[in-house]
Amino acid sequence: MRILWVKAGKLLPVDTGGKIRSYNILRHLARNHKVTLLSYYGGQRDSEYEIAIQRDFPGAETIHTAALDGHFVAQALDYVGGVFRPAPFAVSKFTHPKVQRAVSNWLQLQELDVAVCDFLSASRNFPEKLLTPTVLFQHNVESALWRRMADAESNPARRLVYQLEAKKMLGYERSALAKFDHVIAVSEHDRRQFLAMDPGSSVTVVPTGVDTQKYTPAPPASADPPRIVFTGSMDWEPNVDAVAYFCSEIFPQIRAEFPHAVFQIVGRNPHPSVKQLASNFVEVTGTVPSVSKYLNEASVMVVPLRIGGGTRLKIFEAMAVGKAVVSTSIGAEGLDVQNGRDLILADNAKSFAEAVCLLLRDAQCRRGYEQAAAKVAAQYDWSNIERLFSKILTSVSSAQPARVTSRPTGAPAQS
Repeated sequence: MRILWVKAGKLLPVDTGGKIRSYNILRHLARNHKVTLLSYYGGQRDSEYEIAIQRDFPGAETIHTAALDGHFVAQALDYVGGVFRPAPFAVSKFTHPKVQRAVSNWLQLQELDVAVCDFLSASRNFPEKLLTPTVLFQHNVESALWRRMADAESNPARRLVYQLEAKKMLGYERSALAKFDHVIAVSEHDRRQFLAMDPGSSVTVVPTGVDTQKYTPAPPASADPPRIVFTGSMDWEPNVDAVAYFCSEIFPQIRAEFPHAVFQIVGRNPHPSVKQLASNFVEVTGTVPSVSKYLNEASVMVVPLRIGGGTRLKIFEAMAVGKAVVSTSIGAEGLDVQNGRDLILADNAKSFAEAVCLLLRDAQCRRGYEQAAAKVAAQYDWSNIERLFSKILTSVSSAQPARVTSRPTGAPAQS
C-alpha cells in the first residue's frame, strides 16, 4: 500500500504516549508498505529534527509552520481571539494553510491507497471532500478528556475555559467522525463513545502496544527502601493532577506503614507545581535517558489518574517489565486487563494506599501480580498491533468493511 500519514507536531523525540504509539506503528508499517510521513511543527526551525525524521522515515516531508508552540502570551491572545470560532482551540491551533495545501496536493495526486490523519488535531488540514480513502486515528475521546478536566478543575476561570472547549470539542468531534471514511480507536470503551456521538460512523479498535524487546521482565524488586514509581510527560495536566493527588492524599497513608518509602516521578518537563513536590521522599527526575531503568528498580508502579482518555502505554510498559501496578479505573481505562489478576484498581485514596501497602508488605502476592502482568503484556508487541492496523488500512483502501478483531492474535477477549 501507498500510505500518507499526517502528524501535527514533532514525532521525535519519542517521549509521550501518543508519539510512542504513532512512532511504533509507523515503524512497522514502513517495513511492508510505502509510507510517507507528513510532519509539521511550529516554534523555531529545527533542522536537526528534519534530518532525524528523514533518517527514521526516509521520504518524510516536514513543514515548518512557525505558528505553533509559540510564546505563552501569544497563545493566550490567539485563544481569546478564537473564542467565537466554531472549532475548538486544540484543533484550530494545529491548522495551517501550508499544511492544508500540502495535504490537498497529496490527495489530488490520486497515487495513494489510503491516508491517515493522526489525532484530531490535524483534521482541519484535510479537505471536506476526501478523494482518497482516509482514516482518522483517534488516540483519545477528546471531548471526554476536556469534560473531565473541567470537572476536576477548582479554578473558576480555568474551569470555564475547559467547559467551553469541551462543548466545542464535542460538536467538532462528532462532525469529524462523519467526515472520515473510518475511525481507529484505541479501546472498546472509546469506540462505544464514538458510536454514541455518531451511530453511523465506522469505528474499529486497535489496542495499545508495547515494545517487548525494549521492555523485558526484570528480576523481582529488592530495593530498600521500597520505590513507588510514576512515569509520564510531566507537563500534561492529567499527569500533574495525578502526582499531586498521590502526594497529598495517598502517599502519607503509605508512609505511615513504610516511613522510608520513596516516590519517584519520572518524566520530561515537570510543571513547576510538580517540582515543588520534591522532598527527601519524593524524587522528581525530569527527562531521563531511559524510563526502563526506573521501572526495573520499581517495587510498585502507580497510575493515580483522575483525568484522561485513550489508553495508558505506561501501564503496558510496566507490565512488560513485570511490575505490579496499582491504578485508578480511569488510569487503566480501555486496557484488556482484569482487576485482581493483572493489576489492582482503586478509585479512592484509602483503597489505593491499602493496595500499595499490600504489595509492599506481601512479596508473594506482589510476585503473583508481576508474573500475570508480564504474561498479558507479552501479547501486545507492536508487531502484532501493526498487523491489525495494516489490515484495517487495506480494507478501507479497497472500500470493504473492516472485518477484523480488535485484539492481537492470542490475546484474551475483553471481560
